[in-house]
Amino acid sequence: MVEKKKTAKGGLALSENAKTVLERRYLKKDPEGTIEETPEKMFRRVAKHIARAEQNYKSAASEKEMENRFYEMMTEFRFLPNSPTLMNAGRRLGQLAACFVLPVEDDLEKIFATVKNAALIHKSGGGTGFSFSRLRPKNSPVGTTGGVASGPVSFMKIFDTATEQVKQGGTRRGANMGILRVDHPDIMEFIYCKRNNKSFNNFNISVGVTDAFMKAVRNNESYDLIDPSTGKKTGEKNALEVYEVLVKQAWSNGDPGIIFLDRINRDNTTPALGEIESTNPCGEQPLLPMEACNLGSINLARFVVEKNNERGVDFENLKDTIHLAVRFLDNTIDMSIYPLKEIDEMVKGNRKIGLGVMGFADMLFQLSIPYDSDRAIELAETVMGFIQEESHQASKNLASDRGVFLNFDKSVFKSKKNEQFRNATTTTIAPTGTLSIIGNCSSGIEPLFALSFVRKVMDNDQLIEVNPYFEKIAKERGFYSTELMNQISQKGSIHDIDGIPDDIKRVFVTSHDISSEWHIKMQAAFQKYTDNAVSKTVNLPHDATEEDVLKIYDMAYDLGCKGVTIYRDGSKENQVLSFSGSGGTQENDSFMRAVKERPDTLDGFTTKIKTGMGQLYVTVTELDGRPFEVFATIGKSGKSTMAKTEAIGRLVSLALRSGVHVEEIIDQVKGITGEHTVFQNGGLVLSIPDAIGRVLEKRYMPDGKSKRKKTENSLAGDKCPECGQTFTFEEGCKTCHYCGFTKCG
Repeated sequence: MVEKKKTAKGGLALSENAKTVLERRYLKKDPEGTIEETPEKMFRRVAKHIARAEQNYKSAASEKEMENRFYEMMTEFRFLPNSPTLMNAGRRLGQLAACFVLPVEDDLEKIFATVKNAALIHKSGGGTGFSFSRLRPKNSPVGTTGGVASGPVSFMKIFDTATEQVKQGGTRRGANMGILRVDHPDIMEFIYCKRNNKSFNNFNISVGVTDAFMKAVRNNESYDLIDPSTGKKTGEKNALEVYEVLVKQAWSNGDPGIIFLDRINRDNTTPALGEIESTNPCGEQPLLPMEACNLGSINLARFVVEKNNERGVDFENLKDTIHLAVRFLDNTIDMSIYPLKEIDEMVKGNRKIGLGVMGFADMLFQLSIPYDSDRAIELAETVMGFIQEESHQASKNLASDRGVFLNFDKSVFKSKKNEQFRNATTTTIAPTGTLSIIGNCSSGIEPLFALSFVRKVMDNDQLIEVNPYFEKIAKERGFYSTELMNQISQKGSIHDIDGIPDDIKRVFVTSHDISSEWHIKMQAAFQKYTDNAVSKTVNLPHDATEEDVLKIYDMAYDLGCKGVTIYRDGSKENQVLSFSGSGGTQENDSFMRAVKERPDTLDGFTTKIKTGMGQLYVTVTELDGRPFEVFATIGKSGKSTMAKTEAIGRLVSLALRSGVHVEEIIDQVKGITGEHTVFQNGGLVLSIPDAIGRVLEKRYMPDGKSKRKKTENSLAGDKCPECGQTFTFEEGCKTCHYCGFTKCG
């Protein structure tokens, strides 16, 4: 079959990345994969479907009027709903929510029913959160069989395997959050369950921490472990020791994170319905069992205006968008087809929505405010405080027209005057990985991951993409050049680049320029005015210590965050470091792990070195000033030695072409001792691999030190399976800023 051309045509002002993301994940396709709608038609489909909810209520606004207003709001990229809404609104699947929490009861039949329900949710495009805290500990007696329980971690493996088999509507991989209370007897096994980076790849995991535990940590006291099946104490542990193990493991590979259960439940607006035990996969949406939430994000980059030669926030238009977005999300609840009757009842009983933001870093750029500054924290509190206040008012307005949520009498609002809400919650700071690509803005409340980067296009061509605000000011201030943008794309940061004014360097900071304390301060600033929680990753440099992680956890608790996720650069297995700030393309750390193809022509050099097996000739080819291949031949020696020498050269070449740094190769081969050692130029050559290491060291490490600086604060992870670019770690997930692929877990 001849493959049909799959392109999106339309008049919207979309970036190339946005077009790619829409074509791959959002636009309607026929069974053969041919795209059947333009981006405009997609947004019209969504707007029309969501506006149909107006039929359920008596309103001065007509259904067609609201359809047009919703369409304008989305196509002007002032607001975008969560991905399942864009994918499924007006289509057969019809499931529009992103976040779900399912109960895990201490009953075998119910556990497997939950596995089935999770599969249905993943198929529909949603992510699931679970608390495994109700399951009896490992080796506990099971009365019905006379056997012993396998424990929470064992059952998590079943959920993980099931998730691996299900693709979310063909567009999103399944994602889970697994939570275990810190006072569960199996807490240590849980903390270590992702220790080898090969288990639970479809799970983010977090320890549910209590206030009592944190108090015990700070007093260096013991705390009780409780069997959830009996409610009885089974033992005790020193809180500080457990906390330090938790910190060590998070330092090691980013898992687990922590959530502060008591703080989350203090903000539980319907405590009579139960205690909140879990969140969605990225931690921003605490939910009761069988609850779901519809999310959406306002693009703050669109709300900066200039008056009297000064730039400021356009609060008037922001207010209009907030009220319209709240209406949109409330309508979405009515128009969504939920996979389970129980979920439908819980969602419509509480009508939780989560209005958040994206483009915050872009707003800061426009206002010339550094992310890591008190002014940025003040702006965050001002803007989010305004969104919180207006979203609450919008919910009150809807309540007067449509009525309060069904479980209102079981809520904390029932005894309060002037607290007649349509929605149990209204605000959430959610991940916006692909949404921000569509909206051509920065992700969520994260700082920008890079000011300039290289994007691969057809036929392996490469285009340099530059942040539009940085590009504009670079041209206005006269320091823009293609060469400079290319240099920045190799680093991501402008911190150490000459020729850029200091005031510009101060404003245009990126993720790897910002200290961890400012990450937490920003998260806390937004949390202060958010009903639910905030999805954010605190990125740490590779050389950060366990003590640094401990300080971040303490700081998150003290500043009022509801949880915290850290990622120490380079801690994931097979990570490729990028944007090292090392200076120049020669040591560009974003060189990919994928084996780079060989150009037709390469420059190089050949060195002769004496070994105990004969004269060794080492030829090294170079690409962009860094070693690319090594060819080694040994003269007047047996075939076996010649074969081994050739094999060493081939393997070293493969490593270099896969992005392994030359000093790492030198560390591996230099010092290997063979059966014949000889003196060469005053030094002892131990073997053929030792000789190759010496040749590389002399050329690339003449002073015995690496030319490549330690990575300071890169966010890049392993390779994207779809486009081959490197991931960044943001908002609790691996995110590819090049094609929109995301992976949580």
